[in-house]
Amino acid sequence: MESVVRQSIKTNNLFSYLKYLYGQHQNNTLYIKRLKALKQIIQDKNLHTYFQPIVDLQTGQTIGFEALNRPEPSELFHSVDQFYEFVGQTDCVFLFECFCRNLSLQRFKERLHGEWVNRDFLVFVNIHPNVLLDKSYHCGETLQLLKELGIKPQQVVFELTERSAVVDFEKFERVLSNYRSQGYRIAVDDVGSGYNSLKTLVYLKPEFIKLDRSLIQFIDKNSEQQQLVTLLMSYAEQAETKIIAEGIERQEELHYLRNIGIHYAQGYAIGRPAKEIHLGKIRMGDHEDRGSHRKCSLY
Repeated sequence: MESVVRQSIKTNNLFSYLKYLYGQHQNNTLYIKRLKALKQIIQDKNLHTYFQPIVDLQTGQTIGFEALNRPEPSELFHSVDQFYEFVGQTDCVFLFECFCRNLSLQRFKERLHGEWVNRDFLVFVNIHPNVLLDKSYHCGETLQLLKELGIKPQQVVFELTERSAVVDFEKFERVLSNYRSQGYRIAVDDVGSGYNSLKTLVYLKPEFIKLDRSLIQFIDKNSEQQQLVTLLMSYAEQAETKIIAEGIERQEELHYLRNIGIHYAQGYAIGRPAKEIHLGKIRMGDHEDRGSHRKCSLY
Protein backbone atom coordinates (compact mmCIF):
# COMPACT_ATOMS: atom_id res chain seq x y z
CA MET A 1 0.00 0.00 0.00
CA GLU A 2 2.84 2.38 0.90
CA SER A 3 4.55 1.80 -2.45
CA VAL A 4 1.30 2.58 -4.25
CA VAL A 5 1.05 5.90 -2.38
CA ARG A 6 4.67 6.79 -3.20
CA GLN A 7 4.06 5.96 -6.84
CA SER A 8 0.95 8.11 -6.86
CA ILE A 9 2.90 11.05 -5.38
CA LYS A 10 5.63 10.66 -7.99
CA THR A 11 3.02 10.57 -10.76
CA ASN A 12 1.32 13.71 -9.42
CA ASN A 13 4.66 15.51 -9.10
CA LEU A 14 5.61 14.55 -12.64
CA PHE A 15 2.24 15.74 -13.92
CA SER A 16 2.60 19.07 -12.07
CA TYR A 17 6.11 19.53 -13.47
CA LEU A 18 5.01 18.79 -17.04
CA LYS A 19 2.10 21.20 -16.57
CA TYR A 20 4.55 23.85 -15.34
CA LEU A 21 6.84 23.30 -18.36
CA TYR A 22 3.88 23.57 -20.71
CA GLY A 23 2.80 26.82 -19.06
CA GLN A 24 6.31 28.24 -19.38
CA HIS A 25 6.40 27.27 -23.05
CA GLN A 26 3.05 29.00 -23.62
CA ASN A 27 4.25 32.15 -21.84
CA ASN A 28 7.51 32.24 -23.82
CA THR A 29 5.67 31.75 -27.09
CA LEU A 30 3.25 34.58 -26.24
CA TYR A 31 6.14 36.84 -25.22
CA ILE A 32 7.93 36.26 -28.54
CA LYS A 33 4.76 36.95 -30.52
CA ARG A 34 4.08 40.15 -28.59
CA LEU A 35 7.67 41.34 -28.95
CA LYS A 36 7.52 40.79 -32.69
CA ALA A 37 4.23 42.70 -32.84
CA LEU A 38 5.71 45.58 -30.81
CA LYS A 39 8.69 45.93 -33.14
CA GLN A 40 6.33 45.85 -36.13
CA ILE A 41 4.22 48.62 -34.58
CA ILE A 42 7.32 50.80 -34.21
CA GLN A 43 8.49 50.05 -37.72
CA ASP A 44 5.11 50.79 -39.30
CA LYS A 45 4.28 53.70 -36.96
CA ASN A 46 1.08 51.81 -36.25
CA LEU A 47 -0.15 53.75 -33.24
CA HIS A 48 -3.15 56.05 -33.04
CA THR A 49 -2.33 59.47 -31.57
CA TYR A 50 -5.04 61.35 -29.72
CA PHE A 51 -4.95 64.86 -28.27
CA GLN A 52 -6.92 65.92 -25.18
CA PRO A 53 -7.29 69.64 -24.45
CA ILE A 54 -6.16 71.31 -21.24
CA VAL A 55 -7.95 74.54 -20.37
CA ASP A 56 -7.47 77.49 -18.06
CA LEU A 57 -10.38 77.16 -15.63
CA GLN A 58 -10.51 80.88 -14.91
CA THR A 59 -10.44 82.21 -18.49
CA GLY A 60 -11.76 79.26 -20.50
CA GLN A 61 -8.77 79.40 -22.84
CA THR A 62 -7.21 76.19 -24.13
CA ILE A 63 -3.53 76.27 -23.16
CA GLY A 64 -2.42 72.99 -24.66
CA PHE A 65 -2.98 69.31 -25.29
CA GLU A 66 -1.78 66.00 -23.91
CA ALA A 67 -0.64 63.57 -26.61
CA LEU A 68 -1.85 60.00 -26.05
CA ASN A 69 -0.64 57.08 -28.18
CA ARG A 70 -2.82 53.98 -28.38
CA PRO A 71 -2.32 50.68 -30.26
CA GLU A 72 -5.00 49.01 -32.36
CA PRO A 73 -6.83 46.39 -30.25
CA SER A 74 -5.65 42.90 -31.18
CA GLU A 75 -5.64 39.30 -30.00
CA LEU A 76 -2.17 39.84 -28.51
CA PHE A 77 -3.03 43.08 -26.69
CA HIS A 78 -6.59 43.22 -25.41
CA SER A 79 -6.22 46.61 -23.74
CA VAL A 80 -4.02 49.71 -23.71
CA ASP A 81 -2.90 48.96 -20.15
CA GLN A 82 -1.85 45.44 -21.13
CA PHE A 83 0.13 46.81 -24.08
CA TYR A 84 2.06 49.35 -22.03
CA GLU A 85 2.62 46.86 -19.23
CA PHE A 86 4.24 44.54 -21.77
CA VAL A 87 6.43 47.31 -23.18
CA GLY A 88 7.79 47.87 -19.67
CA GLN A 89 8.82 44.20 -19.47
CA THR A 90 10.98 44.34 -22.60
CA ASP A 91 14.34 45.86 -23.49
CA CYS A 92 12.53 48.12 -25.99
CA VAL A 93 11.44 50.77 -23.47
CA PHE A 94 13.99 53.34 -24.60
CA LEU A 95 13.34 52.71 -28.31
CA PHE A 96 9.58 52.82 -27.85
CA GLU A 97 9.62 55.98 -25.73
CA CYS A 98 11.69 57.86 -28.30
CA PHE A 99 9.41 56.60 -31.05
CA CYS A 100 6.29 57.81 -29.18
CA ARG A 101 7.86 61.19 -28.39
CA ASN A 102 8.74 61.86 -32.03
CA LEU A 103 5.38 60.57 -33.27
CA SER A 104 3.49 62.81 -30.82
CA LEU A 105 5.37 65.93 -31.86
CA GLN A 106 5.09 65.22 -35.58
CA ARG A 107 1.36 64.55 -35.45
CA PHE A 108 0.77 67.54 -33.19
CA LYS A 109 2.27 69.80 -35.84
CA GLU A 110 0.46 68.02 -38.69
CA ARG A 111 -2.96 68.41 -37.10
CA LEU A 112 -2.78 72.09 -36.21
CA HIS A 113 -4.74 74.02 -38.82
CA GLY A 114 -5.61 77.58 -39.73
CA GLU A 115 -4.92 80.28 -37.17
CA TRP A 116 -3.98 77.65 -34.57
CA VAL A 117 -0.69 77.01 -36.38
CA ASN A 118 0.76 80.23 -34.99
CA ARG A 119 -0.57 79.70 -31.46
CA ASP A 120 1.97 78.68 -28.86
CA PHE A 121 -0.08 75.77 -27.53
CA LEU A 122 1.69 73.50 -25.07
CA VAL A 123 2.06 69.83 -25.93
CA PHE A 124 2.34 67.41 -23.00
CA VAL A 125 4.40 64.35 -23.93
CA ASN A 126 4.42 61.33 -21.62
CA ILE A 127 7.91 60.07 -20.92
CA HIS A 128 9.43 57.48 -18.59
CA PRO A 129 11.90 59.07 -16.13
CA ASN A 130 14.50 56.41 -16.90
CA VAL A 131 14.62 57.52 -20.52
CA LEU A 132 15.83 60.97 -19.50
CA LEU A 133 18.52 59.33 -17.37
CA ASP A 134 19.61 56.94 -20.14
CA LYS A 135 23.00 57.87 -21.58
CA SER A 136 21.73 56.87 -25.03
CA TYR A 137 19.16 59.66 -24.91
CA HIS A 138 20.48 62.78 -26.58
CA CYS A 139 18.33 65.84 -25.91
CA GLY A 140 19.86 67.50 -28.96
CA GLU A 141 17.93 65.09 -31.17
CA THR A 142 14.64 66.42 -29.81
CA LEU A 143 15.81 70.01 -30.32
CA GLN A 144 16.65 69.22 -33.94
CA LEU A 145 13.23 67.66 -34.51
CA LEU A 146 11.51 70.66 -32.93
CA LYS A 147 13.48 73.00 -35.17
CA GLU A 148 12.38 71.04 -38.24
CA LEU A 149 8.74 71.09 -37.10
CA GLY A 150 8.74 74.74 -36.07
CA ILE A 151 7.86 73.99 -32.43
CA LYS A 152 9.53 75.95 -29.64
CA PRO A 153 11.12 73.97 -26.78
CA GLN A 154 9.07 76.19 -24.42
CA GLN A 155 5.93 74.54 -25.83
CA VAL A 156 7.03 71.04 -24.86
CA VAL A 157 6.17 69.65 -21.43
CA PHE A 158 7.72 66.32 -20.43
CA GLU A 159 5.04 64.57 -18.40
CA LEU A 160 6.54 62.17 -15.87
CA THR A 161 4.23 59.62 -14.31
CA GLU A 162 4.45 59.42 -10.50
CA ARG A 163 4.03 55.65 -10.83
CA SER A 164 7.57 55.50 -12.21
CA ALA A 165 9.76 55.64 -9.13
CA VAL A 166 12.70 58.01 -9.09
CA VAL A 167 15.50 56.59 -6.95
CA ASP A 168 18.39 59.05 -7.28
CA PHE A 169 16.59 62.37 -6.84
CA GLU A 170 19.72 64.53 -6.86
CA LYS A 171 20.95 63.05 -10.14
CA PHE A 172 17.52 63.40 -11.69
CA GLU A 173 17.29 67.01 -10.52
CA ARG A 174 20.56 67.78 -12.35
CA VAL A 175 19.27 66.13 -15.51
CA LEU A 176 16.03 68.12 -15.41
CA SER A 177 17.98 71.36 -14.90
CA ASN A 178 19.76 70.64 -18.16
CA TYR A 179 16.45 70.22 -20.02
CA ARG A 180 14.97 73.32 -18.42
CA SER A 181 17.96 75.37 -19.54
CA GLN A 182 16.92 74.54 -23.09
CA GLY A 183 13.33 75.67 -22.53
CA TYR A 184 11.50 72.44 -21.76
CA ARG A 185 9.08 72.24 -18.86
CA ILE A 186 8.18 69.38 -16.53
CA ALA A 187 4.86 67.99 -15.31
CA VAL A 188 4.45 65.28 -12.67
CA ASP A 189 1.46 63.08 -13.42
CA ASP A 190 -0.77 61.01 -11.09
CA VAL A 191 -0.05 63.13 -8.01
CA GLY A 192 -2.18 61.83 -5.17
CA SER A 193 -2.44 58.30 -6.55
CA GLY A 194 -0.35 56.97 -3.67
CA TYR A 195 2.47 55.49 -5.74
CA ASN A 196 5.12 57.96 -4.72
CA SER A 197 5.86 60.47 -1.99
CA LEU A 198 5.76 64.25 -1.95
CA LYS A 199 9.54 64.01 -2.17
CA THR A 200 9.03 63.77 -5.93
CA LEU A 201 7.52 67.26 -5.99
CA VAL A 202 10.09 68.75 -3.63
CA TYR A 203 13.10 67.56 -5.62
CA LEU A 204 11.81 67.78 -9.20
CA LYS A 205 10.09 71.16 -8.76
CA PRO A 206 7.75 70.63 -11.74
CA GLU A 207 6.17 73.54 -13.53
CA PHE A 208 2.91 71.56 -13.54
CA ILE A 209 1.36 69.19 -10.99
CA LYS A 210 -1.32 66.93 -12.48
CA LEU A 211 -3.73 65.74 -9.82
CA ASP A 212 -4.80 62.11 -10.19
CA ARG A 213 -8.44 61.48 -11.06
CA SER A 214 -8.88 59.62 -7.75
CA LEU A 215 -8.61 63.02 -6.04
CA ILE A 216 -10.98 64.69 -8.50
CA GLN A 217 -13.91 62.32 -8.92
CA PHE A 218 -16.83 63.49 -6.76
CA ILE A 219 -14.59 66.03 -5.01
CA ASP A 220 -17.64 68.27 -4.63
CA LYS A 221 -19.05 65.66 -2.21
CA ASN A 222 -15.92 64.43 -0.41
CA SER A 223 -14.40 66.58 2.34
CA GLU A 224 -11.22 64.43 2.62
CA GLN A 225 -10.43 64.94 -1.07
CA GLN A 226 -11.16 68.63 -0.70
CA GLN A 227 -8.68 68.93 2.18
CA LEU A 228 -5.92 67.12 0.25
CA VAL A 229 -6.41 69.28 -2.82
CA THR A 230 -6.35 72.42 -0.65
CA LEU A 231 -3.01 71.33 0.83
CA LEU A 232 -1.57 70.69 -2.63
CA MET A 233 -2.80 74.10 -3.78
CA SER A 234 -0.98 75.74 -0.84
CA TYR A 235 2.22 73.92 -1.77
CA ALA A 236 1.81 74.86 -5.44
CA GLU A 237 1.44 78.53 -4.52
CA GLN A 238 4.62 78.48 -2.45
CA ALA A 239 6.53 76.52 -5.11
CA GLU A 240 5.23 78.77 -7.92
CA THR A 241 3.89 75.83 -9.87
CA LYS A 242 0.55 75.30 -11.60
CA ILE A 243 -2.03 72.61 -10.87
CA ILE A 244 -3.89 70.65 -13.55
CA ALA A 245 -6.90 68.66 -12.36
CA GLU A 246 -7.30 65.47 -14.43
CA GLY A 247 -10.26 63.19 -15.00
CA ILE A 248 -13.03 65.78 -14.68
CA GLU A 249 -16.23 64.12 -15.91
CA ARG A 250 -19.00 65.97 -14.05
CA GLN A 251 -20.09 69.58 -14.19
CA GLU A 252 -20.27 69.62 -10.38
CA GLU A 253 -16.56 68.78 -10.20
CA LEU A 254 -15.81 71.49 -12.74
CA HIS A 255 -17.77 74.11 -10.79
CA TYR A 256 -16.11 73.19 -7.50
CA LEU A 257 -12.56 73.22 -8.89
CA ARG A 258 -13.09 76.54 -10.62
CA ASN A 259 -14.50 78.11 -7.47
CA ILE A 260 -11.53 77.10 -5.31
CA GLY A 261 -9.09 78.51 -7.85
CA ILE A 262 -7.56 75.46 -9.57
CA HIS A 263 -5.48 76.73 -12.49
CA TYR A 264 -6.06 74.24 -15.31
CA ALA A 265 -8.31 71.27 -16.07
CA GLN A 266 -8.50 68.19 -18.26
CA GLY A 267 -11.21 65.56 -18.66
CA TYR A 268 -14.27 64.36 -20.55
CA ALA A 269 -16.35 67.27 -19.23
CA ILE A 270 -14.01 69.61 -21.13
CA GLY A 271 -12.94 67.56 -24.13
CA ARG A 272 -12.37 63.92 -24.98
CA PRO A 273 -9.17 62.65 -26.57
CA ALA A 274 -9.51 62.88 -30.35
CA LYS A 275 -7.31 62.36 -33.39
CA GLU A 276 -8.15 65.84 -34.63
CA ILE A 277 -7.18 68.76 -32.43
CA HIS A 278 -10.13 70.56 -30.84
CA LEU A 279 -10.24 73.35 -28.28
CA GLY A 280 -11.68 72.46 -24.90
CA LYS A 281 -14.99 73.92 -23.80
CA ILE A 282 -16.34 74.85 -20.40
CA ARG A 283 -20.03 75.10 -19.60
CA MET A 284 -20.95 77.22 -16.62
CA GLY A 285 -24.69 77.35 -16.13
CA ASP A 286 -26.35 78.46 -19.35
CA HIS A 287 -23.11 79.98 -20.59
CA GLU A 288 -20.84 77.90 -22.81
CA ASP A 289 -17.25 79.01 -23.29
CA ARG A 290 -15.54 77.28 -26.21
CA GLY A 291 -12.16 78.82 -25.47
CA SER A 292 -10.81 82.15 -26.53
CA HIS A 293 -9.05 82.37 -29.87
CA ARG A 294 -6.76 85.07 -28.54
CA LYS A 295 -3.14 84.19 -27.94
CA CYS A 296 -2.68 83.57 -24.24
CA SER A 297 0.31 83.86 -21.95
CA LEU A 298 0.78 81.23 -19.22
CA TYR A 299 3.02 83.25 -16.96
